[in-house]
Amino acid sequence: MKRSIVWFRNDLRLHDNEALDDALKHNDEIIPVYVIDPRIFNAQTSFGFEKTGIHRAKFILESLRDLRQSLRNLSSDLYVRIGKPEEVISDLARKAKTSYVYCNRERTFEEVKVQDGLETNLWSIGQEVRYYRGKMLYYTADLPFPITHCPDQFTTFRKEVEKFVSIREPIAPPTAEFNPLTITIAEGVIPSLKDLSYRTSQLENNGLHLLGGETQALAELQYYLWETDAIQNYYNTRNNLLGRDYSTKFSAYLSAGCLSPKLIYFEVKRYEEERVKNKSTYWLIFELLWRDFFRFMGKKHGDEIFKKSGTKKDTSFRGSENLVLFEKWAKGKTGIPFIDANMRELNATGFMSNRGRQNVASFLINDMKINWLLGAEYFESMLIDYDPCSNYGNWNYLAGVGSDPRDNRYFNIPFQTKKYDPEAKYIKHWLPELKDAPLDFLYNPISYDLEVNNVNYIQPCIHLKNW
Repeated sequence: MKRSIVWFRNDLRLHDNEALDDALKHNDEIIPVYVIDPRIFNAQTSFGFEKTGIHRAKFILESLRDLRQSLRNLSSDLYVRIGKPEEVISDLARKAKTSYVYCNRERTFEEVKVQDGLETNLWSIGQEVRYYRGKMLYYTADLPFPITHCPDQFTTFRKEVEKFVSIREPIAPPTAEFNPLTITIAEGVIPSLKDLSYRTSQLENNGLHLLGGETQALAELQYYLWETDAIQNYYNTRNNLLGRDYSTKFSAYLSAGCLSPKLIYFEVKRYEEERVKNKSTYWLIFELLWRDFFRFMGKKHGDEIFKKSGTKKDTSFRGSENLVLFEKWAKGKTGIPFIDANMRELNATGFMSNRGRQNVASFLINDMKINWLLGAEYFESMLIDYDPCSNYGNWNYLAGVGSDPRDNRYFNIPFQTKKYDPEAKYIKHWLPELKDAPLDFLYNPISYDLEVNNVNYIQPCIHLKNW
């Protein structure tokens, strides 16, 4: 009798789950486990923000409940524990007399530290970890270069891989019932938000709500491609700010591992064969390439992505840590309507459009002259779709210390507002107190006299000559 543990991490799905698939092939019994780590759910970042904000916590708990039901449909279960995974899983392995722990590997510092700790604990009882890949389109082994030689610029990376490296097909989800366990293990309770000390009053919002879980992720994929054909217009709508269908909303499902990027890729390819192939269908795959690229940068440069000097190791960046000024940005009270609207959406929903993210980041870095790490950590706390490599890779990029051939990626906020919110519908949605404000003010409050024009809003926190 061979029995092993499958440790679910950021791969909360049954489809295209290599660790699960291989465990089922080589074991008589498997024990699917998820460990809620207090260092992730009840801890703080270095600047004192919640490590995991309420919106992402809610999404993960929903995903766990969905995964548990899917496993129960196969006569198995999800065994949930609270504690440090390296201790909880090794203790379970010892008591259950397992052979291996199967899991999909993570690459960033905190996750690697947990992996190493688990390996050490398992070696002491004669067991080991078997690692697999679950988050990317490309496999390191398939690349035309070693990871240490991965190009530091996205365009170079893309040209070297997209036409020459094949994407492996996703693994089908298990359909046969799992063999019953011959030992008794308590399944454990999936806690509520209140159990984890979150204040549920924070969840009131008038924006996007994404339901976590693989079931909903597959439904969203079906909806965006096959039910609505929204993908056909993705290139033209991707910079919009309001509504459900201007972007795919896949990012949170990719982050928690409810949806495989390989499955998205092959569904898009099938869509191109059966319906239409255009710039929009390509651009969705293009975005998945960016996601892989940032993960390869994380693997290549390690902890450098989390440092102020970034992957370029550029120590010339001089951002202040003025927390009073930063708080105005974080709470959406800068006096700049476009910035405030985006930050209030983030705080209310855990989500913000890609266009919004670039603008608020540029404003913090280039206009407010604040240390970009404050913004990156705040996003880490608040985003429902937070992924370490993508988040810090993008902030590196915009701060000019990462993978960008340009030295200064500056976003002029008045120009961006006019271009992407020309009628101020987005601003007025999130700042209803400005529903009657003139467009000239909403575009550029710095050049507008609030008192003379009788506009009741916050005075801009900074004044910029270039505006």
